[in-house]
Amino acid sequence: MKKIFAFLTIAALTVSTVIAQSTWKVDKAHARLQFTITHLAISDVDGFFKDFDVTIVSAKPDFSDAKITLVVQTASVNTDNNKRDTHLKSDEFFDVTKYPTMNFVSTSVTPTSAGHFKLVGNLTLHGVTKPVTMDLWHRATIVNPQTQKESAGFKVTGSIKRSDFNFGRGFRSPILGDEVTITANGEFGKAN
Repeated sequence: MKKIFAFLTIAALTVSTVIAQSTWKVDKAHARLQFTITHLAISDVDGFFKDFDVTIVSAKPDFSDAKITLVVQTASVNTDNNKRDTHLKSDEFFDVTKYPTMNFVSTSVTPTSAGHFKLVGNLTLHGVTKPVTMDLWHRATIVNPQTQKESAGFKVTGSIKRSDFNFGRGFRSPILGDEVTITANGEFGKAN
């Protein structure tokens, strides 16, 4: 009887943990995923992606247990220059026909101070998957006065080396810098 009671207790705790998890979806009208790279070692070129989706699953209100999934449609890259954008979509860079998506799946979120975390996860870009570390700032969670539902705001910053992903390998420094700075801002609404 004790074994049955122990099993039922563990099962109940597992179910309550799963039920307590909340899923948050990005509000695309209030989100931006952008990047910056140095050109000829004298100027920066900025770009962004028009089409991406982000989901956060967390049971804790401070998001210290968050699981974050990002899917980016690589053909949505935009640098406000049609010729450059076409080149970025080619097989020399994103190769959007072969690799239509870029993906990030978090593996850990470690608190560093109030509302600030080290976000670690696996980034898949140009057919290569590598671990990356970013800074995550949970700006706040509020009740949105327009929707009367909870909204959470986040900012992610960091950088990756394009050489780690065999990205644009025919364009070495100083033509294109190796470091790509990433900045993402977004509002998220609770889906459940």
